[in-house]
Amino acid sequence: MSGESMLRHAASVVAERRKIYGDPAAVMAVVARRWSITLGRPVTPAEVVLCLIDLELAQLAHDPKDQDSILDIAGYAAVLQEVAR
Repeated sequence: MSGESMLRHAASVVAERRKIYGDPAAVMAVVARRWSITLGRPVTPAEVVLCLIDLELAQLAHDPKDQDSILDIAGYAAVLQEVAR
């Protein structure tokens, strides 16, 4: 799969998840509130997305060819753009 086709696929996954779960910025805000309680400090939606990207990077360190993690990173990068507005 080329880089461009992977990005198109990631965009379609983000769009599909938006239909299922709603606005990604709203979802990340909910996760941020939950993590704030768990961690005992304020967590921002952008921090949630960055941590999820980091999780995918850790998985890629184990298997650099893991296409799912690469796709997820691209999708989370798009979500980061939305929550960082």
